[in-house]
Amino acid sequence: MALAVAASSLPTSFLPSLTSSSPTNRLPNRRVSSTRISALVPGPKESTKVQYTPWLIAGLGNPGNKYHGTRHNVGFEMIDSISRAEGIAMNMIQSKSLIGIGSIGEVPILLVKPQSYMNYSGEAVGPLAAYYQIPLRHILLVYDEMSLPNGVLKVQPKGGHGHHNGVKSVIEHLDNCRNFPRLCIGIGNPPGTMDMRAFLLQKFSSEEREQIDSALEQGVEAVRTLVLRGFSQGIDRFNLVQRYKYHKV
Repeated sequence: MALAVAASSLPTSFLPSLTSSSPTNRLPNRRVSSTRISALVPGPKESTKVQYTPWLIAGLGNPGNKYHGTRHNVGFEMIDSISRAEGIAMNMIQSKSLIGIGSIGEVPILLVKPQSYMNYSGEAVGPLAAYYQIPLRHILLVYDEMSLPNGVLKVQPKGGHGHHNGVKSVIEHLDNCRNFPRLCIGIGNPPGTMDMRAFLLQKFSSEEREQIDSALEQGVEAVRTLVLRGFSQGIDRFNLVQRYKYHKV
């Protein structure tokens, strides 16, 4: 996979043209002047100017084959799932991150997989959010959550770090602001007296893997709903279904 390493050599348009068939335009070589992106939508008599606010969607994890498929890397897996579903190539590097530029519907998105290791995720996410002037309400952080059963998802408009070092690092690099959305992916708790670090860096059992694969598909739909409709009743229904999806009635 060819990677574009230097942002200075990339074109000046942050996000793909909404009239273009290509979802993978390159990154800019300068700061965008506004987080609003305009598109002309033909009306019955004249074109109507529509504005979109881009989303930055960052999945947390650790780089390298050593960590591939582990519980702590489900954030990376969600970004990969969105990338495949929306046809967005993850083929550029900027701010210690592997990134992809594209859109969901006509809403521009920036997919991010920090390569700075979990505990330093903020060193990647913070500068990207500042460079592209993404408002906090449009920064979606995707990460593993031990307080949720394996394969259960939850979308939240804001929250703390819950002792998750990756989330803690992101908060610190967003000027200690916590008011940004999250998509939490449940991985369950360590069994018995198992060490937490060993549990996080362990791969899923076959049954757990099936639950996670199903959750990733559902997560893509949740992200689409959030990007296109915001925190609507659709997200409320999603959270309710997720909460009880393994309950037997």
